[in-house]
Amino acid sequence: MKPLRLRTKFTLISALFVLAVALLISSVFVITLTRGAIARAETDANVAARQVLYQATQALDDAKLAGLVAPVSSRSEDVRDYLQNVLERSQGLHSELDSVLTHYPSIYEVTIADGGGMALISSDPALVNKALKPRNPFYMLTGLSFYKQLRVIFGPTQLYQVQVPFGLRSSAGQAPYGEVRVTVEVGLLRAEIMPELRSAGILALGAVLLSTIVSAVFIRVMLSPLDAINQQLDSYYGGKFDAALARSLSAASGDEFTQVRTKITRLGEQLRGVREIFSSLRENLHQVMAGLDDGLILFTHEGRAVLVSPAVEKFLRAPVDQILGRHAAEIFPPGHPLRRVLLFDGDRLLPVEESEIALAGSSDAEGPRHVSVTVHAVPDTGSSGPETFGALVTLRDLESRERIGTELETSERLSALTRITAGVAHEVKNPLNSMRLWLENLKENLPPGNEVSTQAVRVLDSEIDRLDRVVKRFLDFTRPVEMRVEEVSLAPLLTRIVEVAQPQIDRAKLKVDLRLAEGVPPVRGDSELLRQAVLNLVLNAVQAMSDGGRLTVSLERRGDDAHVLVADTGKGIPPEHRNRIFQLFFTTRKGGSGLGLATTFRIVQLHNGSIDFVSEPGQGTAFRIELPLARGQSTGVEATRVVDSTKKMDSTKTVDSSKSVDSAQAVQTSPQQ
Repeated sequence: MKPLRLRTKFTLISALFVLAVALLISSVFVITLTRGAIARAETDANVAARQVLYQATQALDDAKLAGLVAPVSSRSEDVRDYLQNVLERSQGLHSELDSVLTHYPSIYEVTIADGGGMALISSDPALVNKALKPRNPFYMLTGLSFYKQLRVIFGPTQLYQVQVPFGLRSSAGQAPYGEVRVTVEVGLLRAEIMPELRSAGILALGAVLLSTIVSAVFIRVMLSPLDAINQQLDSYYGGKFDAALARSLSAASGDEFTQVRTKITRLGEQLRGVREIFSSLRENLHQVMAGLDDGLILFTHEGRAVLVSPAVEKFLRAPVDQILGRHAAEIFPPGHPLRRVLLFDGDRLLPVEESEIALAGSSDAEGPRHVSVTVHAVPDTGSSGPETFGALVTLRDLESRERIGTELETSERLSALTRITAGVAHEVKNPLNSMRLWLENLKENLPPGNEVSTQAVRVLDSEIDRLDRVVKRFLDFTRPVEMRVEEVSLAPLLTRIVEVAQPQIDRAKLKVDLRLAEGVPPVRGDSELLRQAVLNLVLNAVQAMSDGGRLTVSLERRGDDAHVLVADTGKGIPPEHRNRIFQLFFTTRKGGSGLGLATTFRIVQLHNGSIDFVSEPGQGTAFRIELPLARGQSTGVEATRVVDSTKKMDSTKTVDSSKSVDSAQAVQTSPQQ
């Protein structure tokens, strides 16, 4: 049921109040009207009885003056006949009886009865010489309560009498003989007061309706400021703050409503400032949490989740919006792996030291992952006691930390080796130049026909050329790279790379599985360098499958990154070599230079990406490159920048091994370079 508005409530209260007052006034009016009608009827009956009595006495006096013969004897029958004869002949008495019925509407009939209750004369001729029925005396009606009087008046018709004694004159004085009976019908009282009651009811109803309308209009005018306050609060709730309204209300003065609205406006100004600060803090917090690999869940004192980092999704395999607002007992129900290490006090979480537990992988194809779980109590800084605001649950991928440490160590070693190699290459190149100059002089001064010396010079010349090429390759690897940064669509790039490697693929009799997801946004980078990085992986994969197999190249989007997967079904990487495959000059392929994967590693770093791999001996290897998607729209102008690869190698941002490669696509590349 929809609740009533305040205006409606006030209107109803006013109408009910007016109705109660009208009922009270009407009740008093009805009481007064009823009692007044009864009193008037009693008075009229007494007056009528005395008037009839006077006419009857006058009729007897007139009879004596007229010489009417007295009763034959003093017997009651003779006296009764005499009285009845006198009364019947009196024109004044008959006129009085008719006059009473005419002037007093509530009087039903008037009768003069003898001492035995027999009617001598009556306004109703049918009653003459008949015994009269006993009637309730009128004073009984007068003595009833108001409620009973109403029941009598508005109930079945009843008759009440007023009696006045009637006597005869004698030598001894006035002797009682009979009585004058005036009968009042209550039905006639009802007919007398009904018009006034009807008029009073109509007047009361009109007063209630009129007062309701007037009060509704008055209340609407009086409560109109509440509508403005309500609209103002709605705008504040929607984040809209009217500065002009705030200034106008601050300068205004008025009644209590205006003062309340002014205070609400000032409160809204403070709320706007707090809202802006909170929005800024929330954005900063979301940006910080979005870059965290650890899963963070903040619970209140009641155990309700109020803050969830995006990384939690990969641990709990549930969207963030399904976790926010739920109680800890609902997020970690009985049977959940984390329930074994979490401690509950009702709905509250208790502190837990770092504990290790195995959770299911982020996909069904991945195996379990080892996770560190910690619960810290968050103190309530606004309380002087030991109360806590809630608890912070931290989920940390232990395997990811180990892989990150390994990749950082690899990056540092590669950077150090690069710097050493650059120095050695420069030191070696100078003697090589001197050796070549002296070898040229030796060629010119060799005597003709000396085949042994000539052969030795040719061998020395060839080896010096080979050594010079190696030194140049080393110097090229350590030289700063010029990057032409632009938006690069990876799908066409991967297609071209597979086309370039098609001859080698055909010679190896491989099957190619090219999986390019639609709608993957471009990345910002150097297309040539990215082509070289992926091509190195593709060629390594082809060389790892000498007996045929399947080469898989795929592209998909995950969050804000583009994922490129290059996988084979070759013999895999031995476990003892996995920590060294990105090191400079490391190779297991005969004739390999050891620069291919190191170059790919460096190019991925230059693009602020990460590279990772999984490998199973005898099943294959899969390399995955993660590159951040381009933000915003391309300006269409290519940017050129030069990056010192030696410094770039020291970046701790290069490898993110926390995300394992989908082993369902476990097609992988051996590090033959």
